[in-house]
Amino acid sequence: MKTNYRIDDLINHPTVAQTFEEVTRFEKIPTVIMDDAVEASLYVAHEIAALIRRKQREGRQCLLGLATGNTPIRVYAELVRLHKEDNLSFDNVVTFNLDEYYPMKPDSLQSYRRFMQEHLFNHINVRPENIHIPDGTLEPADVISFCRNFDKAISDAGGIDLQILGIGRTGHIGFNEPGSGIASPTRLITLDHLTRTDAASDFYGEDYVPMKAITMGVGSIMKSKRILLMAWGENKASIINKAVEGPITDQVPTSWLQKHPDTQIILDFAASAELTRVKTPWLAGGVTWTDRLIRKAVLWLCAKTEKAVLKLTDRDYIDNAMSDLLTQHGPSNQINIKVFNDLQHTITGWPGGKPNADDTTRPERATPYPKRVLVFSPHPDDDVISMGGTLARLVQQGHQVHTAYQTSGSIAVFDDDVIRYLAFVNQFDEIASLGVEVEKISNDLISLIRNREPGHADADTILKLKAAIRRGEATAACRYVGIPANRVHFLDLPFYETGKVVKKPLSKADVDLVAEIIRELKPHQIYAAGDLSDPHGTHRVCMESILMAIDNVKHEPWFNDCRVWLYRGAWQEWDINQVDMAVPLSPEEVIIKRKAIFKHQSQKDRPLFPGHDSREFWQRAEDRNHATAIAYDKLGMAEYQAIEVFVRYDIQ
Repeated sequence: MKTNYRIDDLINHPTVAQTFEEVTRFEKIPTVIMDDAVEASLYVAHEIAALIRRKQREGRQCLLGLATGNTPIRVYAELVRLHKEDNLSFDNVVTFNLDEYYPMKPDSLQSYRRFMQEHLFNHINVRPENIHIPDGTLEPADVISFCRNFDKAISDAGGIDLQILGIGRTGHIGFNEPGSGIASPTRLITLDHLTRTDAASDFYGEDYVPMKAITMGVGSIMKSKRILLMAWGENKASIINKAVEGPITDQVPTSWLQKHPDTQIILDFAASAELTRVKTPWLAGGVTWTDRLIRKAVLWLCAKTEKAVLKLTDRDYIDNAMSDLLTQHGPSNQINIKVFNDLQHTITGWPGGKPNADDTTRPERATPYPKRVLVFSPHPDDDVISMGGTLARLVQQGHQVHTAYQTSGSIAVFDDDVIRYLAFVNQFDEIASLGVEVEKISNDLISLIRNREPGHADADTILKLKAAIRRGEATAACRYVGIPANRVHFLDLPFYETGKVVKKPLSKADVDLVAEIIRELKPHQIYAAGDLSDPHGTHRVCMESILMAIDNVKHEPWFNDCRVWLYRGAWQEWDINQVDMAVPLSPEEVIIKRKAIFKHQSQKDRPLFPGHDSREFWQRAEDRNHATAIAYDKLGMAEYQAIEVFVRYDIQ
């Protein structure tokens, strides 16, 4: 189901008045920025299709270098559509895939050969003999000769016409990890720890991720006639900045592409967030100064000079390439006061609005009071991780708060937790004398878990047990902050319930479930996760489902009195320049939030899919909320223990 929404509007697009040369002058590889991954994927797919058709007209083969992972999935989907609906033939296409885990059986869930068959090859007319994928079943003694022959096969076929790439957070292309030289050939390599951590969810735990992989080398990739590298999402923004604007270094293997004569980087807007033209566009040339861009620039200047807002001087603006802002909107004290007041007005102890108060400068309305509040949570713990203090405050201040958990979170429960619960059932059976049937069922389920092959999906019954564990934890956390069980809702959106890390596309059924609860409650406030750096993509899909549901209900009269607020949680925080509402937490409220997170015992100590951050979720949340409070303090605001922040999403 295609969305028409630009989720990445959540990141402020700068208003620019520069020429293209000015905008891109810091970029050492030609880079295209598009609104979202769907648009960018279509761009890549149609370039591939155009090349195939041109080669067909010339009576020549078309050699494609192909990538795997989440990044090219929509590209392959569009190529399949073009084949079925637009008569795009792959009869003249020869493919070489970048890499494969080693060892890896071709029919394993995580096999890249299987990935390519399921996403592309099974749906098009490419000849089987024209498909080349590194072999994960080789004997160790045969790997070196295989790799040499792989490179020779590319050369003998005339070289790759178009190579598509993703990028890992280590900067790897293919599986060429930091340290890979520009001339490195196809070879067996050892995977970086960060790469294995990122892959952990695909294998149902880091312990099952292979240590090695066979990868096309940087030297092999560099021989391609044209290269398109794609990156989606804010979690790729930092490494994209290093690859595109940083120096060439083997510690960022993607930076070698700066030496390639025909490479293009294709980004969605989120992945471009750290590029100069997006993050600090005033450094690239003239801009049109909006109020939000002024705030962004002034806060950047505060960080650079280590000064509070009201301490900035004309000299600070001039010395840091911001004389244009000073000329148009100065003097500095006038700009400073405007930004200071703007920031101060984001701070409120009344996230639902303060009744019987002047709300002119407050982020939320005083009326109606009390409000009906609907908090969407992608997983069963994102609500308390991200806004646990605000949740408790809303309840304390008399609002009717509901939570709606969009997915079951079942795949993120350790097997040991299920066994522990089943062991309790057995003991309870002995005490209550319920009969041997309960014990037999429990023991059968324990055997099912222990006999499952590592890296494979759970049986449906086990998934239901894991979902039940997370439901119980979520209900306990809500109860702790004062939300009764009858206001806790579990949507179990169908896109998630595959039992696998790879999910189904968002569908009308998902959107209808979200729209149904919005219509039922008719909330005055909706809170949703704008945490788009979630490495598994669930948050982004959940956000899309909410926005599409809102599109279905926004014309109904009651919706005129509804506001949408976006939080961030386990993976990132809003930059202060984006914040519309900041809710300070007392030390006591920080403890309440921590204890609410603790109710999610299956995610305690070490979550199954922690991402690149080894800290527990409660530690991430506390550190982030405390850091936000320190940042406000350094800018000259009041000093608080912690602050939770929100961005208002304006529905068009």
